[in-house]
Amino acid sequence: MNEWLSLLGIASALAVGAVSPGPSFVVVARTAVSAGRAQGVATAFGIALAGAIFATVALLGLHSVLLAVPKLFIGLKLFGGAYLLYLGARIIRGATQPLTVDASNSANASRSRSLLNNGRSGFITQIVNPKTAIVYASVFAAFLPAHTSWLFNLATVCVVFMIELIWYVVVSLLLSTSVPRAAYLHHKKWLDRIAGGVMAALGGKLLTSALR
Repeated sequence: MNEWLSLLGIASALAVGAVSPGPSFVVVARTAVSAGRAQGVATAFGIALAGAIFATVALLGLHSVLLAVPKLFIGLKLFGGAYLLYLGARIIRGATQPLTVDASNSANASRSRSLLNNGRSGFITQIVNPKTAIVYASVFAAFLPAHTSWLFNLATVCVVFMIELIWYVVVSLLLSTSVPRAAYLHHKKWLDRIAGGVMAALGGKLLTSALR
């Protein structure tokens, strides 16, 4: 198969996967409506960076590694499930806490730290998700040519990064507008509990599947 047709197949399959709801979508959506556009975009950047790392590892043979060492995949499930449970519990615990706006002289520094924290949150949420790992491994196993050039590998990583970034930036832009944000602020307690519950349910599902 031609390298660039292979890249088109990889991009198409991963684009479909990116728009499917999951932990990363929940994190970006909640961040965008609660903290605004810039914070949502920072979260999207972290997710895209994790996607680029998955692509790089997949190019190096992630699928073969998971098949050869099934306990590695179980470990990924356990770690990912525990993290999602922790994240869900944190969101639920903060559901009743009001959002505060930093009006002090240190607002810019606080904002920079917040951008970094949200970028890190997006990165961790994506990188510990074993479902993402297996999707990338399967897609690359299906579409990757037997021999690839360095240009193809570089283009693949860049395309994967842009797919993840563009989708989650779009989500951030849409959900950080005034109407969704006002609705979130009005119903924060229940929306946070729902978001936290979804995270916890996804984490519990991963843990259950790993322990079977």
